[in-house]
Amino acid sequence: MKYKLWIFSALLIMITACGNFHSTENSYEVLYTYNTGQAEEKESRTTNQYKIALVPKLENIGYFNAVEDGAREAAEDLGIELIYKGPAIGDSDSQVTIIKELIEEEVDLIAVSANDPNDLSSVLEDAQKEGIEVITWDSDVLPESRSFFINMVESETLGRHLMDTLAWNVGESGDFAIMIGSETAPNINEWLQWMKYQQIYHYPDLNLVDVVETDDDPQKAYKTATDLIEKHEELRGIIGASSVGPPAAAEAVLEANKIGEISVVGLSAPSLMRQYLKNDSAQMVTLWSPKKLGYLTVSLSKQLLNGKKPSNGQDIPNVGRIKWNGDTVIMGDPIDFTKENVDFYDF
Repeated sequence: MKYKLWIFSALLIMITACGNFHSTENSYEVLYTYNTGQAEEKESRTTNQYKIALVPKLENIGYFNAVEDGAREAAEDLGIELIYKGPAIGDSDSQVTIIKELIEEEVDLIAVSANDPNDLSSVLEDAQKEGIEVITWDSDVLPESRSFFINMVESETLGRHLMDTLAWNVGESGDFAIMIGSETAPNINEWLQWMKYQQIYHYPDLNLVDVVETDDDPQKAYKTATDLIEKHEELRGIIGASSVGPPAAAEAVLEANKIGEISVVGLSAPSLMRQYLKNDSAQMVTLWSPKKLGYLTVSLSKQLLNGKKPSNGQDIPNVGRIKWNGDTVIMGDPIDFTKENVDFYDF
């Protein structure tokens, strides 16, 4: 299976953890209706012929392409008809249009990664009224607009860990900036909140000089990173809090001949960051397996259509054990990628 390599590399990281891998396990003390009715049975389909639609924030970037790969593998394994369709840019209006089309197509379930939680609420409630199940993954909407949310990791754990990875690489002092995807995305806002919390209470000698949006656009992200380097002469670090941020920041550091002066960390896939980690224009990136996220979303979608919600500690084939708190699934813990381990990962 495609995930054997992931399992092997995860074990390897655990074995070498005493060396240069920083584990988040037990590192942080966490501080902190569904009433849509049963979906009408569609007489023309059996349970092996469900039509499930996944709507990403946008298409044709590495992260969401990997999610699609995992979702299609699950659909093939589970006998699901899968529609994977997102907007060309990270825009909630485009997502609304796509969801309206899916309602007309009479899909059984819509699973969406929201660009904006408020903008999608009305159309998702319309879907529920038509007997279509609604769940979210990667980025949530208002609770009344969906059955449950599939989150990759605890938001607090991830946000605080991202700040830790920067602190480790800049000696816990100096100016830094954060590049986010969109300020309306609820997951990014939660991560940003906990990054700021971790900095204020644990790294007082670090100074946040800027938070900038990239709209998850690689070209805009590169220009944004270049502008940050030019604007802040004493900049020592950049956190990229979406998949396009770290590669863009690393490329900007490379072009500005700032390797060794500016550290780059954040959220991105190993395949996007391999060259930058190896040439030291980036120091560490963190992520989960987006393929597993796609596989998990389709698996739990079919389970919900069969009348069963997730359960705490449930073991999902090709994914592992999940956490469940009543309306949110937690897939697992974040993984750190460095120049030493990046070649063990193929997503």
